[in-house]
Amino acid sequence: MAKYDKRTVEELIDGTIDFHKLKEMLSSFKDPDRFDTYLGILQERVQWKERILLPAGLHLYIVLKENGDRIVKCDCGHEFCDYRDNWKLHALIYVRDTAEKLEELYPKLLAPDPEWQVIREYYCPSCGGQLEVENVTPWYPVIKDFEPDIDAFYEEWLGRPVPQPNMG
Repeated sequence: MAKYDKRTVEELIDGTIDFHKLKEMLSSFKDPDRFDTYLGILQERVQWKERILLPAGLHLYIVLKENGDRIVKCDCGHEFCDYRDNWKLHALIYVRDTAEKLEELYPKLLAPDPEWQVIREYYCPSCGGQLEVENVTPWYPVIKDFEPDIDAFYEEWLGRPVPQPNMG
């Protein structure tokens, strides 16, 4: 089983990893410390103190608050909601639902028909960072990406207790 150092995992996170190294990583069993290395790197890159339990997307994390709540939080520190709620419903949403708005992204004759497809862009209300984009039919509900079972992940997959808040 290959073991990868912090620098290699940083390259993986940043998307700067060499193709052959990436292929090797994807083709081998994960080293047992990789998740901890990954979370450690993510934790070093944010300015807030809450512990990251899981990444929830680019620039989004499920974090453990001091009172025990688990919430979705942005890189910038903006707190969206409980991790079981759909954070997108607490974001700024820009919907490209007209030909003019869609043609800002696509050439005139290649843009989707807004009666059949719209593009929803989700932004952080605090930093303005784009967090997600969905291409859906106009009537489709806001997609909830996933709702992880954090307890099962830590206890059954990682074989350790779920992190608890520091009460002291």
